[in-house]
Amino acid sequence: MKILYIECSMGVAGDMLMGALYELLNDEDRKKFTDKMNSLGIEGLHVEAVPSVKCGINGTHMNVTIDGHEELESHHAEHHHHHGASMHDIRHVIDAAGISENVKKNAVEVYECIAQAESRVHGKSADEIHFHEVGSKDAMADVIGCCMLIDIIGADRIVVSPVTTGFGNVRCAHGILPVPAPATALILNDVPLRAGSIEGELCTPTGAALVKHYADEFGNMPQMTVSRIGYGMGTKDFAAANCVRVFVGIQATRTAKTIVQLCCNIDDMTAEELGYAAELLMDEGALDVYTTAIGMKKSRPGTLLTVMCREEDRERIAGLIFRNTTTLGMRVYHCERMILERSEKTLHTEFGDVRCKEASGYGVVRSKLEYDDVRRLAKSSGRSIREIRDIIENMED
Repeated sequence: MKILYIECSMGVAGDMLMGALYELLNDEDRKKFTDKMNSLGIEGLHVEAVPSVKCGINGTHMNVTIDGHEELESHHAEHHHHHGASMHDIRHVIDAAGISENVKKNAVEVYECIAQAESRVHGKSADEIHFHEVGSKDAMADVIGCCMLIDIIGADRIVVSPVTTGFGNVRCAHGILPVPAPATALILNDVPLRAGSIEGELCTPTGAALVKHYADEFGNMPQMTVSRIGYGMGTKDFAAANCVRVFVGIQATRTAKTIVQLCCNIDDMTAEELGYAAELLMDEGALDVYTTAIGMKKSRPGTLLTVMCREEDRERIAGLIFRNTTTLGMRVYHCERMILERSEKTLHTEFGDVRCKEASGYGVVRSKLEYDDVRRLAKSSGRSIREIRDIIENMED
């Protein structure tokens, strides 16, 4: 599986992401890309990949100019020579850009994400919104360019790091706003964030919408064999390298997946109540639930409840634990889970269909008949479970 990992430790802006993704291409594809960008039909647009160095690190700054002028890195900066663009205007530009249908679809969806956030901030419908900074021609070029590059790279899965937003205030067309600006904050809803140590706007609306749209997952870099690394540079200089870094590679065969373990000690619930809670948690998406008998303070017997779940389910599963048990708190552990690749097939037998679960990896191949199906066939045929299993296993041979 081809993985694209986007590291946003210094935030993310459209031009920075475009520069980083550009570096993943070979020389021939880089030329094709810039030639295509400069023939989009956006009046006055010129795109050039310029070598840039930040804190001793070499990378690429995508110099996007309109009529020879490059906009400031922050898309919330005041613009005096661009007028507001509506979603209708933006759709028209994208539709006329001479790009693939898939790139058009993604570019429009990125802008619709921004429009929904802006509409909530300003109390207008998405169609009534007139973009200022993010509707300018250079921002449209950033969105289209990033969508084109991601299409060229062709990753099967895209993982994005927690996003650093910066802090403080920023001046925009509407006045002075807190960082992250209201629309950016709405776009980044449900995305893991951190302020970081840099004062200022590190994450722009365009950058936020792009990573929100494309991310299959937010978190640390997955286990992968990296083939190329790209650095997309901003214009400002900070104590830390002002860049977006991207990695592309192949997911390792021996996959380790990060999961969350939630644990709590309970000494005032009945076995029936704990049993109900465990069944509910499994039904609601927990990966595993189990109990362990423990001795608690004052020599009281108690139960250790352990629940395994995915990172994205942690808050929801924790809420269910609090609601369905008497615990007042729980411990949270992050674990790496090594698993076999699993699949399922259906076997057609003289007694009826039965599902067979298969697992492979680490030099191991094994299969197991689904118990509920075997039980059903045994009951309907009048045979024992062992007889049904033997018949099916011999049929497989």
